[in-house]
Amino acid sequence: MAYATTNPYTGEVVKEFDTATEEQIEQAITTAHEAFLKWKETTFEERAEILAAAASILRSKKRQYAEILTMEMGKVIGEAELEVELCAQMLDYYVKFGAEHLTPRYIRARGFNDTDVKLVPEPLGVLYAVEPWNFPFYQVIRISAPQLTAGNTIVLKHASNVPQSALAMVDLLHEAGAPEGLLVNVFASHDASEQILGDDRVRGVALTGSEKAGAAIAQIAAKNLKKSTLELGGADAFVVLADAEVEKAAKWAAFGRHWNAGQVCVSSKRIIVEDSVYDRFLEVYREEVKKLKMGDPMDSTTTLAPLSSQAALEVLQEQLRLAEAEGISMEEIELDMPATGAFHRPVILTDIPDDSKTSQIEFFGPVSSIYRARDEADAIRLANNTPFGLGGSVFSTDIDKAQRLARQIDTGMVFINQPTGAKADIPFGGVKRSGYGHELTDLGIKEFVNEKVIVVTDIDGDF
Repeated sequence: MAYATTNPYTGEVVKEFDTATEEQIEQAITTAHEAFLKWKETTFEERAEILAAAASILRSKKRQYAEILTMEMGKVIGEAELEVELCAQMLDYYVKFGAEHLTPRYIRARGFNDTDVKLVPEPLGVLYAVEPWNFPFYQVIRISAPQLTAGNTIVLKHASNVPQSALAMVDLLHEAGAPEGLLVNVFASHDASEQILGDDRVRGVALTGSEKAGAAIAQIAAKNLKKSTLELGGADAFVVLADAEVEKAAKWAAFGRHWNAGQVCVSSKRIIVEDSVYDRFLEVYREEVKKLKMGDPMDSTTTLAPLSSQAALEVLQEQLRLAEAEGISMEEIELDMPATGAFHRPVILTDIPDDSKTSQIEFFGPVSSIYRARDEADAIRLANNTPFGLGGSVFSTDIDKAQRLARQIDTGMVFINQPTGAKADIPFGGVKRSGYGHELTDLGIKEFVNEKVIVVTDIDGDF
């Protein structure tokens, strides 16, 4: 596979990189493993000092880092700067709470004193991180911050269209004072995962990406008896109940669906509105979408970015042709669109049959699927009518009811009265075909540690 920076707004191929050879991959693993042998012996304070320095660098060079994101995958510059800040916040979190999450704990066991059975979280070793292009820095920091805190090291295979983002993250840690090998980038082919996960020094893999990629990596990991975590696709339900603040919900929905040009796993992709407020919601939602501005993502007034690539645009167009063939109502919002770039105007889909193929796919772009629900029960039924289970939202002025309904949605995360989001101090993970495992907070840091059990017994005790 070819690694290249292609500006999705101009179409210019900015820079190309050679795919890593087997020898280069072997060296990357060796470098990470040798770093691990030393890194695992460092104190938490030494690790935290590097993470804190990295956060400081990100903030001091926010615009510089943001411009890399905009150049490589087209993210509007304001959103790119927010991503850089979120990365700094994740680093801050583990500086503040990492030691607490890694503190050994004692458990009660029959026949033992309270301090006789101890669980000690220990790092596993080298981890393989396979990351996507839609949040090129966030995805890397989301796995690196907790796992470097735990004492692990990482071999990174980033998406082929964001190679300079990958290199920027490696350089960030070097500038922060990290020893060589904590984060090692390889421009590896898909086939290289066999070599990487087949190496005994690599102890686990974390992937964020497509179902197809996740299934392939999970199979290789299982064959080699390696721990894996997967964060895959999503088709989040955005449920608006009859007692919701309709205008507020519509504005949040328009934001949640078109953030990052709709290329977000936890985007508000399936908007489900109770019948009594459906027409009003759709009216306001349509007007909010009309306010979006397509244009140069480096322009601070642009609010709808191009898609990440021409290939991504073609996939979206093919999905819309399927929806059209299934007879689904399609409304394109006539925004002014630049003559160049991987742009697609927003599209609103309605009258979507429950058993249609369109109802089961994930649109990665500015396409809104809006469903009319008969009542609350029907809204929950529609929310669960998906193979995915990553995030979701419930909008209601009755918080107790919203929380009760949130428990009925088969998904990993539910936000009340706001779209599903990504926060530095909230765990992230899904169920069903959205994958398994968690990242961030204490849940993320514990995914790749060995909870070693140490038991103290009386040497003179009876058998």
